[in-house]
Amino acid sequence: MGFWERAADYLPLLMEGVWLTLVVTFFSVLLSTLLGFVWAVMTWTRIPILVGISRGFVTIIRGIPIIVQLFYIYFVMPEIGINLSAMQAGIIGLGIAYSAYQAENFRAGIEAIDKGQIEAAHSIGMTDQLVMRRVIIPQAIRIVLPPYGNTIIMVLKDSSLVSTITVAELTRQGQLIAASTFDNMTVFTLVALIYLALSLPLTFLTRHLEKRYSQA
Repeated sequence: MGFWERAADYLPLLMEGVWLTLVVTFFSVLLSTLLGFVWAVMTWTRIPILVGISRGFVTIIRGIPIIVQLFYIYFVMPEIGINLSAMQAGIIGLGIAYSAYQAENFRAGIEAIDKGQIEAAHSIGMTDQLVMRRVIIPQAIRIVLPPYGNTIIMVLKDSSLVSTITVAELTRQGQLIAASTFDNMTVFTLVALIYLALSLPLTFLTRHLEKRYSQA
């Protein structure tokens, strides 16, 4: 039996893993975006205690490997009474881990805004919340979009790490199929090609955004 015949047999099972990969990626990106924005805004406030909490969190999270964070959430948290399913632990772990990187993306976007615009907005009576909503966020989005796209690609690829806590996403399905068939070459070639197929559209979109906004 040739490569493509074997691939056709394995593909249905791998596609089940693709669905879970996409679910993990989507919710991890959503969580990381929300948390990352919170950390960035805390830094922007210039309130010492909020700045300290935000910077401390980002420093700690970026200094710990993602796989260790996943293990801690899935294996250690139950010891203090917090029980999560493997899927929940994977999404929360990736979301928290990448919120540190999202925070840096958002912080860079906010700090790139001309301070004169912010001062002018304050001078006409705008509150900090209004300045953030009407002056900073609309402009920061254009700056943040390209690195945000890169972060989504990174989350997609690192979603494979949740296989280490038994989530049956694409990589885990590949491991299970390879273990039962001993056809490592076919299985993991397919896994690699599927990840590539998922990543390429995001890669092209990110490059387009980088090119578009670098000329703006």
